[in-house]
Amino acid sequence: MRKIRMGMVGGGQGAFIGAIHRIAAQLDGQIELVCGAFSRDSQVSKAIGEELYLAPDRSYASYQLMFEQEAAREDRMDMVAIVTPNKSHFSIAQMAITHGFHVICDKPATSDLTEILILKEQLLQSDCFYGLTHTYTGYPMVKEARARIAQGDLGTIRKVVVQYQQGWLANSDDEDSKQAAWRLDPRQGISCCMADIGVHAANLTEYITGLHISEVCADLNSVVSGRQLDDDGTVLLRFAENTQGFHAKGVLLASQVAIGDENDLSIAIYGDKASLHWRQLEPNTLTIKYPDKASALIRTGVSPLAHLTLANLRTPAGHPEGYLEAFANIYVNFSQQIREEIFQIPASEKAQDVPGIDEAIRGMAFIETVVAASASDKKWHKIDYSGNRK
Repeated sequence: MRKIRMGMVGGGQGAFIGAIHRIAAQLDGQIELVCGAFSRDSQVSKAIGEELYLAPDRSYASYQLMFEQEAAREDRMDMVAIVTPNKSHFSIAQMAITHGFHVICDKPATSDLTEILILKEQLLQSDCFYGLTHTYTGYPMVKEARARIAQGDLGTIRKVVVQYQQGWLANSDDEDSKQAAWRLDPRQGISCCMADIGVHAANLTEYITGLHISEVCADLNSVVSGRQLDDDGTVLLRFAENTQGFHAKGVLLASQVAIGDENDLSIAIYGDKASLHWRQLEPNTLTIKYPDKASALIRTGVSPLAHLTLANLRTPAGHPEGYLEAFANIYVNFSQQIREEIFQIPASEKAQDVPGIDEAIRGMAFIETVVAASASDKKWHKIDYSGNRK
């Protein structure tokens, strides 16, 4: 028995998300960062390794060198976290799997749907696990929302309104940061706003409701002059029909030019019995509203909660659990999958509650379809997850 050994690709100077991944991975004491290729600049990678107190010979000049040398070590890493810009995810993940390393990756998983389908085929031929950091599914109250809907508390879902509003790209002078530069670069991908945060909103919707988005009607905008990729968008959603032949509908709003908004992610789900409301700015609270009685305010650690909710809680009632803890839930649950494979220790239910390759495929198909729909005069566009969309 030991900690799961992790390597990292990316996450160097100016890379906000790399530090978040490292904190989240190590929060529960189950994972240890042992190596990394943190930058294309070997000296920068070495310097970051020193800051993190890694062994000098385990700060690598490239991910290719890291995979090759780690694969030959007796104390080799077990998994790798990929925290680079989207365009490089595919090649890094492919090489990691080839060398037998489990992969956890930032979303979106690849540059296009074709790549992620290829990656799934490679995974099926391997013994590797794949996780995707759709962080917001890690919040305990999001898991509680999923459980309440699954047990029928809302009845038949009729409508979903999900929003992810930010203001960090509201002006042209906001483009100077490293984080903004690659997201707005059309050479790095086909979308900025939808690929960055819209796909999170879509994933959250499907996770909580258990419904799959089947069709979209989209209007994407480049609000700030000179931008080639979207910084704002509205998407109408149709969900696959339920067992009674009913199609729920929805609206997804995503914007990075919403001045004054931080990371304002919220979701409202309306059924024929009740409605459910959750907001990331108040993550410990879930509200259920009824037509004929007082609303129910459900709080972490107070109300009778679902087993999976409790399994992802760390602190007593009144102690907020936020973004880092939600992120850590993805990591610790993923590490349980690896622990089961290495040490033959039965994994708990929560080990399976990790976004994986299928969510990666759904996310990439959503992004591509929304971009195509916005550019088309046709109203509704079916999402084809097979890669054969015409």
